[in-house]
Amino acid sequence: MDQNVIDLLQNKMEIIAFNEEQNLSLVGPVKLPVQLDDQVVTFQWYTWLPIKKDETKEEVLRSLPSLHLADYQQSSVLVYGDFKNAENALIRMHSICHTGDIFGSKRCDCGYQLKESMRMIVENGNGALFYLANHEGRGIGLFTKSLAYLLQENGLDTVEANLALDFPDDLRSYEAPIKVLQALRQKPVKLITNNPKKLDALKKLGLTAEENIPLWGDVSTYNENYLNTKVNKSGHIPLKNTVTI
Repeated sequence: MDQNVIDLLQNKMEIIAFNEEQNLSLVGPVKLPVQLDDQVVTFQWYTWLPIKKDETKEEVLRSLPSLHLADYQQSSVLVYGDFKNAENALIRMHSICHTGDIFGSKRCDCGYQLKESMRMIVENGNGALFYLANHEGRGIGLFTKSLAYLLQENGLDTVEANLALDFPDDLRSYEAPIKVLQALRQKPVKLITNNPKKLDALKKLGLTAEENIPLWGDVSTYNENYLNTKVNKSGHIPLKNTVTI
């Protein structure tokens, strides 16, 4: 890699302390114009990668061809407005959902929540949407999620299906996105989520937030049992102001 390229890219990288063995390499911002409904909205896009504790920015850049990063996904965050300094910032910690976010599956409400969170952040004037790539199926991965779906088609709910596959109900980790959030903003935030337990868990990891903003919608006969399971077994607040299609 040419040294001029390295020098340019190093200026867009930040090394964030993570744990005893790893740091995080945060890259950005990248201007990302997004079609959101009938308008084009420009977000600032960042992505991050776990690296060795003693790796330098240049070493990270030179190692990229050997990492095969296309074999697995990396998490990222869309930032809107003056996220660092604004007083009332919204954030969403969105778990990747290949079927809902990409295909528009009606078995869950993830695709709706993704777009609606972006709308809420833009309407608020600032905020950040974290897209967490290792959260598929609450942390069990896409292949295993397909097996869980087959079990659901045979009578199990979403929690029971994960347990039947010998996984905990929820394997998701939020330590890395919290470190990235702290690098981007020090002031308190409001968390977009229907799950007060998520707010409590994130606060224990260092999130500075006092309340969660509910996000219900896109309820249908396809996902009603799924949503009710999240309320009855996962601690989500009851559905409000929703319409069954």
